[in-house]
Amino acid sequence: MRFMVIVKSDEKTDVAGAQPSAEELQEMGKFNEELVKAGVMLAGEGLLPSSEGFRLQYSGTTEARVVDGPFAESKELIAGFWILQVKDRAEVIEWMKRAPFREGEIEIRRIAELDDFDNATPEIVEHEKKLREQAEAK
Repeated sequence: MRFMVIVKSDEKTDVAGAQPSAEELQEMGKFNEELVKAGVMLAGEGLLPSSEGFRLQYSGTTEARVVDGPFAESKELIAGFWILQVKDRAEVIEWMKRAPFREGEIEIRRIAELDDFDNATPEIVEHEKKLREQAEAK
């Protein structure tokens, strides 16, 4: 199973744009190394503040509206993420209990697989499989 671990933003990281200290970067690097060595980390990145981001809003037309950041509710924003492949919910919880956080909140969501969709025909499954193979080859 694949899970996305969402690291929530806060006033300090998003509004003030505070960056992690060298010690925090080292701790996170060590934790990421453990994840990689265990073969569970597929991806993981920190994100820049929402002041450097933008959103596309859709409202029933083919025209999308671009809204530049920063965005008001920093507690609703994402500061970083991991994509982990583990055997089950319990394993991802155990890994993330070891993350070097001292405050804040993370959200963990299982990534949908094609098997989770009742309407995924064999043709759709085959097409998606080919797309994934192409993406992984790059």
